Amino acid sequence: MSARSGWLDALRALAALVVVFDHSSHTFMPDLRGELMPQFNTSRYGVMVFFLVSGYIIPASLERRGCVRAFWIGRVFRVYPLLAVVVAVLLAVDLLGLAGLRDFGRQDAVTVILAHATLLQELLGTPNVLLVLWTLSYEMCFYLLVVALFTVRLHHRSASVAVALAVLAVVSAVAGASLPVSALSGRAGTGPLIALASVAMAAALCCASSAAPVVRVFGGVLGGALALVLVAFNGTVPVWEGLVILAVMFLGTAVHRAERGQSTWHNAAGAAVVVIVCAIGSAYRYGDGHHFTRRGWIVSFLLAVLTFAAGLAWRRRRVPGLLTGLGAISYSVYLVHPVLLAVIDGTVGRRSDDHAVLEVAFFALLLPLCVLTHRYVEAPAQACGRRLARSRQAQVSKSTVNASDTGNVWHVRT
Repeated sequence: MSARSGWLDALRALAALVVVFDHSSHTFMPDLRGELMPQFNTSRYGVMVFFLVSGYIIPASLERRGCVRAFWIGRVFRVYPLLAVVVAVLLAVDLLGLAGLRDFGRQDAVTVILAHATLLQELLGTPNVLLVLWTLSYEMCFYLLVVALFTVRLHHRSASVAVALAVLAVVSAVAGASLPVSALSGRAGTGPLIALASVAMAAALCCASSAAPVVRVFGGVLGGALALVLVAFNGTVPVWEGLVILAVMFLGTAVHRAERGQSTWHNAAGAAVVVIVCAIGSAYRYGDGHHFTRRGWIVSFLLAVLTFAAGLAWRRRRVPGLLTGLGAISYSVYLVHPVLLAVIDGTVGRRSDDHAVLEVAFFALLLPLCVLTHRYVEAPAQACGRRLARSRQAQVSKSTVNASDTGNVWHVRT
């Protein structure tokens, strides 16, 4: 692992371990967690670090490829294979009576599967089959917005986008707009909304991957509009927090552009100040909510930003191999630990007081298991995705040359 990307893996490792502690402490250290959460929301800290790292990496991945279809191929093979395996294992342990699935109310299996297939289930009124999947819905919205900006050639305006989203967040908080949870689902019905969103997303992905410029722009804009509408009107977290999450990811992108000389550090720093002030102001204005205490959210957010800044300052130094190794398996750690906890809760049961030894033992069991899932599920799937993406890029390059020869050039790269 190069020093250039080692710091990012170290941040992933830290974020994953903190999220696992947050969830496992429910089972093994409830007293400590009860004292800690009002002061420091460990879960929000971990996911905000994840979102900053994603913002730094994801747009660069698209722009490096220069091909929307290759980008989506890479994302599909990065995200879905391990997710499918983990969900299959969860279904198996449920059938064996070792753990229980979440209650999906009156939603039928087809509706639940379709919502999860889009990865937008958190924003479509469907309970997540795994609690941690809510963050992937916001990741998917970020992907859609990144592609939208890329297709309309505004992808270098990351700092401006971050500022705009942050300002919208504070406006929504100050205005006191309090839409009910999953407002669109409640009005239109969960099934119809999932069907409409699925069709819109499929159309957006197909059109954005087209060779025709007009169709490509239409697909990008459609996907971006879908993302913004769902975040603003159908989330389960407050509207301002959903917008802050997107602003944080675009802040990560702005930092990447400054670091690569595509923008200035002045722009990135200005965006950071606006995002931080708006996020804190929104949380303070909103007050203590169902999802968090005001103080706990603000402290976790500030520490996440400082952690990312510390990692950025450390980026040219050698990172210990243990941290980069943990970062490499962080996605496995993130998805596997809820299943393991569900089995423990369904068999042994939760503790009524703190058991630090059991907490350590849980990590000792989880991490080797995640090494295996990374080696035998994640890594092969990513390798397959890279081969397919390279094949697609080769086809695009060949088509571009042929079109150039006939005087009809269509540009995929920028």
